[in-house]
Amino acid sequence: MSNIIHQVDHQQFVCLIAGQEARLRYRRLDAHTVDAYSTFVPPELRAQGLADQLARAFFEWTQSAGLTIVPSCRYIDVWLSRNNNG
Repeated sequence: MSNIIHQVDHQQFVCLIAGQEARLRYRRLDAHTVDAYSTFVPPELRAQGLADQLARAFFEWTQSAGLTIVPSCRYIDVWLSRNNNG
């Protein structure tokens, strides 16, 4: 797995590779709910599984924190369905 960093202050998970940043952004809707609203991987880094790794890190964090996910990002919505979490 790539080095995924949770930047709590910026409400995002990021992965830096060769100066490029892949990221998953979320926002807190309330104390128990987060909206995953954007997943982005630069074209140069695509097809390496980074979006999946970001989604997995985000999901693990929400589960450990007891949070509910609202997936307004289409990628996260599909990811949750495919991983039997949605």
